[in-house]
Amino acid sequence: MVRATSKSGDNDVGIGGIVVFLVLTFAWSWGFWGPKVLLAAGVVEGVPVLPNLGAFGPTVAAFLLVAYANGFEGVRRLAGRAVQLDYPTRWILVALVLPPAIVGTALAVAVATGTTPTFPWADQPIVLFIAFGWRGYLLDPLQERLTALGGGLAVGLVWAVWHLPLFYIPSETIYYQNPLLGFAVSITLLSVLMTWVYNSTNGSLLPALLMHTSWNWAQGMFPILDSDPASLAMVGLLVAATIVVVVYSGPKRLGQTRKVSGSD
Repeated sequence: MVRATSKSGDNDVGIGGIVVFLVLTFAWSWGFWGPKVLLAAGVVEGVPVLPNLGAFGPTVAAFLLVAYANGFEGVRRLAGRAVQLDYPTRWILVALVLPPAIVGTALAVAVATGTTPTFPWADQPIVLFIAFGWRGYLLDPLQERLTALGGGLAVGLVWAVWHLPLFYIPSETIYYQNPLLGFAVSITLLSVLMTWVYNSTNGSLLPALLMHTSWNWAQGMFPILDSDPASLAMVGLLVAATIVVVVYSGPKRLGQTRKVSGSD
């Protein structure tokens, strides 16, 4: 049995580290989103104007914990993984093209079934979401304990729950009053696909960052949530893509070249 050092700050992350990461992540993000939920629900009449920084909870938690464990050098290594390029460049193309291909195909289903698409988010800026938290810190220790497939599923489920407050904030158009279950299933399957890309690129965060950004861009440019057939088609395509990836790469590794805990 070979044990590899986790890339999460170049240091093994134990159960305690996982728990602290989740506590910090949820405390930061929900601390920014919670007042808006209370205001929308009528629980309070006014809340302080807070900067829109809730999405950075996982990133803040990751860098705090890496700095605590490994100092500036650990922070530098974690940040450097966002520009790591020691893998075939075709994976950049996979990361950029796969999400719009899935969502675009679902949009075609919407049009074919008579839905006229609206573009409520097309004028909103596309934020470059950073993958330092979910993939840069949390994924590797979960893969070591649960296999690559289990780790990807676990990150996806936590990621889905983390978004929960956004479904109760009217200004969060892409989430507000949309089906939570469908979102949770979709983002969990997306997490498995992102795990496959992450493992196939030696733990680089750049393809994961680009894939997440591409997914959000596709959701904004190709609005499909107005159409039930299109939404179901998107989930079906995600299921099909995930099955192909798991069968092809194997559930234990999902493209992983590094041996992890529990590997023979």
